[in-house]
Amino acid sequence: MAENTHPLALARAARGMTGVDLAREIRAAAVRRGLRSGADKQRVRKWEVGAATPDERSQVYIAEALGVPVEDVDPDSWPRWLPDAGVIPLGPASTVPALREALRASMDQSRRTVLTTISGTALISLAGAWATTGTRTQATEHAHGKAVGQELLTLLEETSARLTALATQQRQHTAPLLDALLTTVTELIADGRYSRPLGLRLHTLAASLSQTIAWHRFDHGLHGKASQFWIAGLHSAHASGDRDMGAALLGDLAYQASWRSDPRTAAHILERALTRARHPAAQSLLQLRLARALAAQGERRATVRALGAAEHLLGKSSGEPVPAWCSWMSEADLAVDSGQSLLDLGEHRRAQQLIREGQALLPPSRDKTRGVFLTYQAQSHLDLGEPELAAAAAIQALDLAQRIGAPRCVELVRGLLPRFETHAQAEGVPELLAKAAA
Repeated sequence: MAENTHPLALARAARGMTGVDLAREIRAAAVRRGLRSGADKQRVRKWEVGAATPDERSQVYIAEALGVPVEDVDPDSWPRWLPDAGVIPLGPASTVPALREALRASMDQSRRTVLTTISGTALISLAGAWATTGTRTQATEHAHGKAVGQELLTLLEETSARLTALATQQRQHTAPLLDALLTTVTELIADGRYSRPLGLRLHTLAASLSQTIAWHRFDHGLHGKASQFWIAGLHSAHASGDRDMGAALLGDLAYQASWRSDPRTAAHILERALTRARHPAAQSLLQLRLARALAAQGERRATVRALGAAEHLLGKSSGEPVPAWCSWMSEADLAVDSGQSLLDLGEHRRAQQLIREGQALLPPSRDKTRGVFLTYQAQSHLDLGEPELAAAAAIQALDLAQRIGAPRCVELVRGLLPRFETHAQAEGVPELLAKAAA
């Protein structure tokens, strides 16, 4: 059977909903208004094949069922107002729907359809909307519901900070706790009563938690779920007016695009993120990621320019504290990612030198990053025809990743195995292949 590419079918499937599920949610939206809807599976099917058009009231119910702000409904432009699959548009009331969608997609294991990717076009469009939308803070006071106390919010903030600061081998056990924290914060934003300052803190916390959870999902290869949490965080940061955090979350989506061999999408997202990033450290990290994306496309001149900007901005002072999400950025990261960019451009000797320098500068507390850097080192040795040295670095990376629970690093090493198989007799290669197969 041919795939239904109608926007309603795609938006429904992206949220893991069947036609029956969508019809049920539409009827529930009507009931919440004291009304009734005759929506059923057959009527949804007619809408999705273009045999019928939902009336204005039904389109409002559809928006609510899909988590789309009702303000975005334009009955005359049906179905063009529907979002691209997996992406809730930025808007004045989009934060809670985006957060709930990320949590629902991540936690509902019974869904028949699981979002595995979001199109590059949709992500670039989202980045463009963020870059061109005004900076007016949307996280205002909420005058209804049960009061949210400052003591409770402080506890949530401190708990989040402590969980995030744990060593990698301990953070692998905290995913359910972080999910529960974000669920609580989301419900407080939606249903609590709070002042504007507390509202800003709630949205800031939601953005930070979303980012942390997204990286956890990404490290475990759950790319669709990671994307949705990064997007939910972007909505929260946008609502609080935090431009640097918004740029950070776009930078994370770009990093994921590069990881998934889509450097063109990564570069477009990063170019938009850089238009509004403010702190030099934030700009430095984004420029470094841009250099990686440009190098993967063979754009040497633009890569060198981005690397130069990253180096210049890294040590530049702004008089403001470095945002927590990029406070780890250091000369070690600059050296290794510069080396990886040069590897992509074919400058192997200089690349290897930079990667070694970065390894030496990395503090012991960043073991997961060390594992990733070791895989880069292994790749550079393979490029130079040094399989023995490559195997030694890859074994070290694999042992480290398995010890601390870093599946993304394990995946990186396994991605190099086909190249090692052509050097099966070289010292260390049989041991590496055996470890990887265990």
